[in-house]
Amino acid sequence: MWIGLCGRSGSGKGYVSSIFAELGIPSIDTDAVYRRLSGPSSEPSACMRELAEAFGEQILNPDNSLNRSAMANTVFAPNGTEARAKLNRITHAHILRETRLLAQEYAKEGCRFVLIDAPLLFESGFDRMCRSTVCVTAPDAVCVERIMNRDGVTEEEACRRLSAQIRAEELIRRCDYVIINDGNAPVRAQVERVIRAIQCDGGKL
Repeated sequence: MWIGLCGRSGSGKGYVSSIFAELGIPSIDTDAVYRRLSGPSSEPSACMRELAEAFGEQILNPDNSLNRSAMANTVFAPNGTEARAKLNRITHAHILRETRLLAQEYAKEGCRFVLIDAPLLFESGFDRMCRSTVCVTAPDAVCVERIMNRDGVTEEEACRRLSAQIRAEELIRRCDYVIINDGNAPVRAQVERVIRAIQCDGGKL
């Protein structure tokens, strides 16, 4: 069974994901899956081939990785709305396919649950594959500070990133469980409660 994990940038999803792993529920980072699919390789991945067909060979680097600058010039152009939608359709389909394969490997190892760390959980449609969904949340000021420290960006840039993402209130409304990671609330205890609740609802680990 899939547990979907989401949260805005700086909320601390990675930290929460590591606690789930310590408690016996492995995670699949969909961002890492995409980086692998769009990274260097001897031959273009199926995802990269489809992107090149859709947007042109200029989005391929010589090592068959994604030329992010060329892609950004296309999808963030003034008339890039349709291009962004096409990019998301293509990449989400390949990420979902690879995530399923990884989840099947965990199932073969005897795992009853797997955590799907998907920043765009609802936008990508991954939520429809999940038995339960969990949102990690923190105040905007805390998220901004974490983004600045993590990525070395200005406060203005950190705020701009947050403003471009789905609002925390919307994620809280749409998720089954909420974990507060504001630096004060005991996160591990919250994760343990969520796991117990999911176990009661969806079977035993």
